[in-house]
Order: sequence, then structure tokens, then C-alpha cells
Amino acid sequence: MTLIKFEPLRELETLQDRIQRYFDDFSNFGINFSDNFYPKIDISEDKNNINVTAEIPGVKKDQIKITLQDNILTIEGEKKKETKEEGKNFYRSERIFGSFKRCFTLPAQVDSEKVEAKFEDGMLHVQLKKIETKAKNEKVIELK
Repeated sequence: MTLIKFEPLRELETLQDRIQRYFDDFSNFGINFSDNFYPKIDISEDKNNINVTAEIPGVKKDQIKITLQDNILTIEGEKKKETKEEGKNFYRSERIFGSFKRCFTLPAQVDSEKVEAKFEDGMLHVQLKKIETKAKNEKVIELK
């Protein structure tokens, strides 16, 4: 018999992501329901690692903070708005600025000491080494 860890908040997280994607789709038609900047994130898994890739264009390396606590990965930072120049007339302004914070419960236990992260050309790549789960020894207790 396999035991599966009950994580009720995981379902809420996926629901929030679905709703956010629904509203993000409207931005393709020129309709913006949100003035917040949310980087797009991909989370994948291979035999040994959990891989996280995030698109964070226009943000500098020193403006990104990555933390891992209790198997929850948090990526936060800020995309700062450029100063407006006097005398400019804008015909269209679609770029979004501001701070962001994305939190993800990882699908497997990871070793917090073996995390690699690199940021290059607006792409953040985080590789987290999975901890091998040991088979739990089941002991039958004899009733007297």
C-alpha cells in the first residue's frame, strides 16, 4: 500500500494558476485585467532533478531573490519602470512593471544544499537535486 501525502493547498495553487492563465490570455487581445508583473514559469522533473525555468525579461540579476523553505520554492523580485522623459507622447504603453512573488510546492523532496541557479538573457534556470526516498520498512506488530 502506497501512502500519498495529503496537500490540500496544492489544488488551490493549480486553480489559481488556471485562473491567472485565463486572464493572461486576454492580454493577447489588448485587454489587461492585471497591472501586476508575473513571470511565466515551467517546472519539470527528470530522474535526479526538479528543473524550474522562468522568463523574467527586463529584470537585473541583483533584483531577483530565490528561497527554498519546507520544499516550497519562492522566486521574487522587481521589474522597475524606466523614468519618463519630458516631451514624449506615448501612442501605446503595454509593458508591465512592479514587484512579483511566485511560490511553488515542489512535487518531490529536494536537497536544499544542492541547488544551482543561473540567470542569463532574461531566463532564470534553477536545478534542485531530488532526495532519494528510502523505502519505509513496515513492521507488523503482533497483538497479544
